[in-house]
Amino acid sequence: MRTFSYVRAEDVDAALRAITEEPNAKFLGGGTNLVDLMREDIERPDTVVDVTRLPLAEVDELPDGSVRIGAMARNSHLAANPVIQSRYPLVSQALLSGASGQLRNMATVGGNLMQRTRCLYFYDDAAACNKRSPGSGCAAIGGFSRGNAVLGTSSSCAATHPSDLCVALAALDAVVEVRSSRGTRRIPLVDFHRLPASSPEIETVLASDELITAVELPPPPSGCSQYRKVRDRASYAFALVSVAACLDVVDGSVSAVRLALGGVGTKPWRAYEAERVLLGAPATEDSFRAAARAELAPAVSLPHNAFKVDLAERTVVAVLRGLA
Repeated sequence: MRTFSYVRAEDVDAALRAITEEPNAKFLGGGTNLVDLMREDIERPDTVVDVTRLPLAEVDELPDGSVRIGAMARNSHLAANPVIQSRYPLVSQALLSGASGQLRNMATVGGNLMQRTRCLYFYDDAAACNKRSPGSGCAAIGGFSRGNAVLGTSSSCAATHPSDLCVALAALDAVVEVRSSRGTRRIPLVDFHRLPASSPEIETVLASDELITAVELPPPPSGCSQYRKVRDRASYAFALVSVAACLDVVDGSVSAVRLALGGVGTKPWRAYEAERVLLGAPATEDSFRAAARAELAPAVSLPHNAFKVDLAERTVVAVLRGLA
């Protein structure tokens, strides 16, 4: 690991000053991703700004029925929060399906939004990876691609986004609150992560001097919801396919639906086309399959991950059928 400086921020203003004054600085929360990347010599900050002491760990109900989650809330604490469990169960389900108990105790909500891909070639410094080394190429395209994306890919990158939580947040229309010395701005979660296009190394719309301070969930949608993760083993594995779904059925027809996919996209994938097909349609398996196929029609598979298209379709159908 390279030598770096360490700064502990006692409040948000101090953290924002440090990130602008210290050279090549990165915020450090739980460190469950950043520290690993520093050990692998992928992330090379000259300074880490520790934000673990900032008063940003509360989960608060707001007067309009929405919920504000501080960016420093630990994943395990959020998953166990009674308000989250009762009103946003798919958030709790997504969190509990990720990582391990020890990691969830350390990992933070803000850090979850910022975690980087687990593509094999991203971690292999002998391999070409535009996300790690811009302009070097993408070894996954033409290489071993079983875990890679089929939606939102480009000729420069086919890496999947690894977060379970972000898929649930995408389905719930969550909003990310960020602060800098210029003030506060609010970013819809679905717009927070970028598609790779020709610049896969730029993964979010966050500026280098901006700090995630909170995630806000609007009042829960009507109907039932579920997060389902399909993976190679029962724990401590990233999704091959995941589905976050909210469904309300009235008189046999879909009156409201929200759907997001994980494991198949280069970012948390809100399934807007599937939602369009489903809204007002009969709540039948045929409708669910038609919606899934419409969403997955643009999928571009690689030699080893074509199975994800069929697996995603079947998982969408199974989740919606269960909710209906």
